[in-house]
Amino acid sequence: MKTSKFTYKTTSLCFLIVLVAFYSCQSDKDINEELDPIVIIPTPEPEATDEVLDDDLSCKTEFRNNSRTKDIPNPVNVGTMDDRTCYADYTESTIYGKVWGVYNITAGSNHKDAANTLQPRMERALPVATKTTVGTYVKFTGVVRILEAGKTDSDSSDGTYIMQAKGKHTGGGGSADPAICLFLAKPVYGIDGNGNRTQISFNIFREQIKYRGGSGSGRDVVFLTNIRKNVATTIELEVGFRANPNDASKKIHYADAVIGGEAFNWNIPEPDRGTESKIRYGAYRVKGGRGQIRWADTTTERVQK
Repeated sequence: MKTSKFTYKTTSLCFLIVLVAFYSCQSDKDINEELDPIVIIPTPEPEATDEVLDDDLSCKTEFRNNSRTKDIPNPVNVGTMDDRTCYADYTESTIYGKVWGVYNITAGSNHKDAANTLQPRMERALPVATKTTVGTYVKFTGVVRILEAGKTDSDSSDGTYIMQAKGKHTGGGGSADPAICLFLAKPVYGIDGNGNRTQISFNIFREQIKYRGGSGSGRDVVFLTNIRKNVATTIELEVGFRANPNDASKKIHYADAVIGGEAFNWNIPEPDRGTESKIRYGAYRVKGGRGQIRWADTTTERVQK
């Protein structure tokens, strides 16, 4: 009987241990099923940028260059400098595996022209084609990143030009050095990761003349495309003369652009009055705030027939 009693107690104890363990495991399983799974998200590397983020938009004494053509030795960007801003000088940055020309301007920072006349700019002028024969052209290629464009209280005054086609004409009218069409980046706003309203992309417009010498109301503003902020985008611009396919006795003066692989061709009005084809690029116009444009891999070509 003692042996039988011991066996019974032992068996009961073992059964109790197994039962407790079963319910304990079952309870843990239920709890785990009720909890959301833990997902570990790696912290991304900070996005590389050479954007100026401070709020100081004022001119600096050291940037009041005496010569508009002031430049650094052997700049990576092609063309002759036209620096009419005392906010910054041309510099270069290395990012995303490229060397970029840095063009920063702010509202009211043109220290070279009479007050309240011409807009600030930091641009490069390329060689001019002075012939008007069919087959003559100038061409510019590059990669652009747009970080910031001018912002005012009026949409019509927003934006910063990133490049332009220029050229003189016969018969008078307009500026002595007239723009033909300008490529204007207007800011599009959104909310960043910190809940702040900020520029997240840029609508690109072609501000094109209606007639030779046109400015202001003498230009149309035509939407072309949108470029995300800080996204490297390939650009081409070719300005020149070609045959009119509808009349061999006439020619076409054109300003054809390719932005991010998409073509935006345009025929300039009154082609017979045109006497030049030329291109400038960089950063130009900021009626409020700041413009920050970056250029890399720039090339230029001129063919005169």
